[in-house]
Amino acid sequence: MAFFSSANPTAVTSTSSSGGDKDIEVTDPPGDSISSVSFSGQADYLAVGSWDNSARAQGQTQGRAVYNHQGPVLSTCWNKEGNKIFSGGADNAGRMFDVTTGQATQVAQHDAPVKVIKWIDTPQAGILATGSWDKTIKYWDIRSQNPIATVTLPERCYTLDIQYPVLVVGTAERHIQIFNLNNPSTPYKTITSPLKWQTRVISCFTASQNSGFAVGSVEGRVAIQYVEESEASNNFSFKCHRRDANPNSKDQSLVYAVNDISFHPVHGTFSTCGADGTIHFWDKDARTRLKSFEAAPGPITCSAFNRTGSIFAYAISYDWSKGHSGMTPGMPNKIMLHACKDEEVRKRPRK
Repeated sequence: MAFFSSANPTAVTSTSSSGGDKDIEVTDPPGDSISSVSFSGQADYLAVGSWDNSARAQGQTQGRAVYNHQGPVLSTCWNKEGNKIFSGGADNAGRMFDVTTGQATQVAQHDAPVKVIKWIDTPQAGILATGSWDKTIKYWDIRSQNPIATVTLPERCYTLDIQYPVLVVGTAERHIQIFNLNNPSTPYKTITSPLKWQTRVISCFTASQNSGFAVGSVEGRVAIQYVEESEASNNFSFKCHRRDANPNSKDQSLVYAVNDISFHPVHGTFSTCGADGTIHFWDKDARTRLKSFEAAPGPITCSAFNRTGSIFAYAISYDWSKGHSGMTPGMPNKIMLHACKDEEVRKRPRK
């Protein structure tokens, strides 16, 4: 199935972005803020998590499937085979949806909301990792009711990403812990975030690159960090998702949170999306911005590239950065699909 096929022309509608391209709007999105979008590694299906307590498989030729948590869904992912969706929610549970049978079951449990859920493709078998506000990471064999292992974190888990065998978790109070999944219960390294304000997102480099990750914060900054000390000279940070508050003064900026970072699976370039409604594509090696476009008047909450990097999905909805008082009536909830041109995501020669 492909989103851009004509099998079901009512499934998507074209919408112009300010970048001049025709981005595609997926029909029938969730009814509340969209917290997570993730592509299957086998086909162009999206798993979508929302504050309306739903997780869903958003497709075209096969329609869509929806199942519910007992609280907002905060994270989604797929297994390697693309036949199961996993979701973590504010009901303290991790759930699995079997796309083949249409059955949903609980596969993980925490003492506080599950902020992040990730599938780990180990050489032996697939393992589920869940990071929670109860200050733990738990590893699960989905055939068992009890976790294989539980790791105590220094603070609440805010973000987590995996590029086997590396797992990186960002917590409250700016702690970052790096794990080698060959020894998953003991941190390989613990650092303090190079950014001065609260960590919002961590995303690992692609497998073809030296081991490292990008960190995004609420202050409109991104840091590029390498795991090994031998690569530390390549660490750097930069400002993004900011606007001049006063056109006559560059010293006054409106600062927006970096809500998500997604790495391109082929080129290793990456995207940032923010509370300012803009999306940027970046080349970390050339330290340059490849493309920018204003996607929405409101926040972009999450994003994902498909398995080939030809489609970039992003969600437009409220990101709760201003609390309950910032949730104004009529706030849109949209899932958009951007067809990536090669020149937008291909690396540039180093200067």
